[in-house]
Amino acid sequence: MAKTTRRTKFLPILAAAALALSSCGGGAGADPSNVNPEGEIKPREISWLLSRPADGGVIKTMEQIADEYAETHPGFSLNLVTTPDRPSYIQKYETLAAANKLPELFDTDATPFAQKLASKGQMIDVDKLLTDLGLSDEYREAALNYQRFDDGSLYMVPFEFQLEFFWYNKDVFKKAGVEVPASLDDFPAMCEALKDEGITPIALDGKDQWPLERYMSYYPFRMSGPEYVQKLKTGEASFSDPEGKAAAQWLSDLGKAGCFQKGFSSAGYSDAQGLFTSGKAGVYNIGTWELGNLATDTLDAKVRDDVDYFTLPTIDGSATAENEYVTPSGIGMAVNAKTYDPLVRDFLAFALERYPELYASTGALSPTTGAKTTVPKTATKLYDQAIKQADEVGSAIAMPWDTQLDPATNTRLQQELTLLVQGDITPDEFVATMDAALKENVGD
Repeated sequence: MAKTTRRTKFLPILAAAALALSSCGGGAGADPSNVNPEGEIKPREISWLLSRPADGGVIKTMEQIADEYAETHPGFSLNLVTTPDRPSYIQKYETLAAANKLPELFDTDATPFAQKLASKGQMIDVDKLLTDLGLSDEYREAALNYQRFDDGSLYMVPFEFQLEFFWYNKDVFKKAGVEVPASLDDFPAMCEALKDEGITPIALDGKDQWPLERYMSYYPFRMSGPEYVQKLKTGEASFSDPEGKAAAQWLSDLGKAGCFQKGFSSAGYSDAQGLFTSGKAGVYNIGTWELGNLATDTLDAKVRDDVDYFTLPTIDGSATAENEYVTPSGIGMAVNAKTYDPLVRDFLAFALERYPELYASTGALSPTTGAKTTVPKTATKLYDQAIKQADEVGSAIAMPWDTQLDPATNTRLQQELTLLVQGDITPDEFVATMDAALKENVGD
């Protein structure tokens, strides 16, 4: 009953949002390939449907840019419609899309749903837009590749670039007599040795579920690259394929080795980070968006000098290289072809030219190569090391599965992963359940 009530309350909100956003936009629309439409630039309010932290660097930077643009274009404003909670955002975004009420700009991952919108001519071709603006060569290859659909087409603009590392405590490793794992297969033994020393091997945010799902993606990526999840999400592959079985067995082995803290399924983001930064956990898998907490003097002085990181280990016969791992450029921004006009193009030309320098000045990695990240004075050597490493990543990306699978399959996967690691189900049971879910949901 509670779920029904929440959904009932949410639908009027969606309806109101649809009405509000439907008022956005200028002309009758544009050909998705016509990235430089003719006509007069007429300032007005345009909207951006977002799924980003309201106090994050992307929004703050774009707010500043919008204010600057408005100074020379009186009457212009950028309306940011923010829904940071990802499941709620997806529901809102898909509802508005179905009603053909999306605003000028909207956030989306490179999902099958987004690809359907692009195939129907509802999104501007970003490859052509960036080329027309003379900006294509400015972007990191990995940043653009993360946004591409499986056929290589590009319909989203990246605003971030991140590297995901395994942060670890060197002192804890030394006391336990363990080395940085050379292979994913070394993880269970590493966990057992750390656990024997009374240390939680790996701090995990189990409550949000996506961190555990990252672990599910690692073994398949090393076995066959990003192709497995690309085929999995369309039903061309199954969890009972060698990659899926190997991943399920590895996760089960991690659970048996006690890799994650007791009660991990109810531990939140700050709980996991606190466990690691207090020296009570040996490893913490998180991205460079946490450089401010893990590579500056914000980190507790008692552990500061002991913290280091390693990248995703390979396996014997690995299909991907050591410098290829999870390097996301975040959720992308799509441009609505229906409301695209000279104003939208002119604002994007101004914003995308101005954005990299401003964003990099906040201490973040820009999705472009030319903007130099401002390293804070309080940074440790790891901060600069991580920034430099961004220029050395390979072209294959370990895609986060929560951005690839359909929502229903993804939700079931997250639930079953917790049960698998807890030992409540076997790898075979996990595989059978997930193949059934995939069969039921693919194509919906």
